Amino acid sequence: MPLSEQEQRLLDEMERHLMSNDTDVVSAPSRALSYRNIVLGSILVLAGLGALVVGVSIGFNTGFLGIAVGVLGFLLMVGGVVFAVTPTRGSAPLSKQSPKARAPRAAGSSFMDRMNDRWDRRREGP
Repeated sequence: MPLSEQEQRLLDEMERHLMSNDTDVVSAPSRALSYRNIVLGSILVLAGLGALVVGVSIGFNTGFLGIAVGVLGFLLMVGGVVFAVTPTRGSAPLSKQSPKARAPRAAGSSFMDRMNDRWDRRREGP
């Protein structure tokens, strides 16, 4: 079903607005999760969990020392989770594709240019 004239005008206006704001989106820094940070954060969480278990088990006998070790283990776990999920600046994305698996890109083409090309190919049909 084709778009009405009003819908087509609205779509054109939205596209112009998106194109004018595209430079803001493209210039935003790339922030992705790092595999190294996830592994180190997981290790910290496991170490914190171990410290928490040790703190609880010795807490029955020693009192304050067990509480201190348990709180330290909890803080270590929270720090590990924060470290694992904090994106790093300029790192590669977690799911890297091989260069052969990606579609070839024209040099200097922007995201919106590629989307427009896809849209044009889709409208032209098979």
